[in-house]
Amino acid sequence: MLTLFPTERPVYAEMEAGDPAAEIRLTHGSRYSTAVTVLTYKGKRYRGMAKATTPDSADNILWDRELQKMIKLSFYRAGIAATGQTPPWGALTGIRPGKRATALLEAGNTPQKVKLTFVREYEVSPRRAELCIQTAEASLQAKASLGPKDICLYVGIPFCPTRCAYCSFVAIDVARSKPLIAPFLAALAREIEATAAAVQDLGLRPVSLYIGGGTPTTLSVEELRGLLDTLAAHFDLAHLREYTVEAGRPDTLDREKLQLLQDAGVTRISVNPQSMDDAVLEAIGRGHTAAEVCDAVALARSVGFPSLNMDVIAGLPGDTAQGFAETLRQVLALTPENITVHTLSRKRGAKISVDDTVAPEADAVAQMLDTAQAALTDAGYIPYYLYRQKFTAGGYENVGWCRPGTESLYNIAIMEELCTILSMGGGASTKLVNPHTGRIPRMYNPKFPLEYVEGIDRILASKETIRLFYEQEVFTHVVDL
Repeated sequence: MLTLFPTERPVYAEMEAGDPAAEIRLTHGSRYSTAVTVLTYKGKRYRGMAKATTPDSADNILWDRELQKMIKLSFYRAGIAATGQTPPWGALTGIRPGKRATALLEAGNTPQKVKLTFVREYEVSPRRAELCIQTAEASLQAKASLGPKDICLYVGIPFCPTRCAYCSFVAIDVARSKPLIAPFLAALAREIEATAAAVQDLGLRPVSLYIGGGTPTTLSVEELRGLLDTLAAHFDLAHLREYTVEAGRPDTLDREKLQLLQDAGVTRISVNPQSMDDAVLEAIGRGHTAAEVCDAVALARSVGFPSLNMDVIAGLPGDTAQGFAETLRQVLALTPENITVHTLSRKRGAKISVDDTVAPEADAVAQMLDTAQAALTDAGYIPYYLYRQKFTAGGYENVGWCRPGTESLYNIAIMEELCTILSMGGGASTKLVNPHTGRIPRMYNPKFPLEYVEGIDRILASKETIRLFYEQEVFTHVVDL
């Protein structure tokens, strides 16, 4: 519904005749179960149907999923009849379409067969289906490289120099939050120690460490040094395959900070322009210029980082298809190893949503993304991870592109849920992955620094959940022969 009717929201109430409404019926026959949606829209009625063979006996969970799929398809088919438009991702919902492609590939299907399934069964556009398959293949390669005790670590630093107009992440600008930084870091040090103790006791092996936010490089040199030293003192980082720090805002970088990061073993950083148009940067409150982005990249290269990521966003207020193409041209000229192309998502709470700021329409965003795919492919980049968000213009996606061999393991693991990710800090979300059953319980830290500091004792107590998960579920798993 959000894709087909982005301004609508569901209301469950008695409706008057002629009101816009969706009436959905699910019936079961001896041979087929059928879902039918009758959609009343702009004074007309539209009908969509989906059916499946009714099983004699079935796993209740699997059959429930099939029924959900039928209901969704029936609504989708009525919706495209009403709007006359087919979304690029068709009837495929969820933020991780790649997981469906991965499952099909693992089941022995060829990439061509998977593409046909996406196009025919879900009505996904051929271009999106190919993107999904490419990222699924990268996921399978990453999965094959992980051992049973390999995990990823994440540290969330919820501070930024300023808050961007499109931002919905938990991030507080330093001007208002400076007094909270010291107590936050003290509490974080306690959480790092407790998490590391569980990792050591269980014999888990960190293979990727990602410090995100917010903007971690908002911290001063001494604050950053203290954080990096604490991580190195408590975790065994000898097996890391990558060590990433989000240095996304060029106005937070200088040579001393970058040298500190490299000396600590950081192998990958992000310098994220989002746009290379100064007018667009000003409109979204970035607080820096395109020239400063170039300077920051040159500085990072001079320090010697082997891998650099840059983010851009399609659909920013004030941008155009031509302006976005110029952003891509300038970013490609800086030759980063990774380029992430996001589609603007109008999240609740973001300034552009509160102010109802005008942004490019879906057709312009589609042109931007098509331009990005062509330019990146021509430049030798390949897609390696993909996810979707609600409230994006046209229902489009976010794609991570890289030069072959420079994929970010963490980005693949978090999106495809390949292994446990133990997260620490503000707004951090831990995912405990049982590789035998696929069960993924989650643990969430408080979002805001003050809540995090005040709740640190509860956070520390929750670390026992990690031990219980591995000891009672993962390590005791027995395979029937």
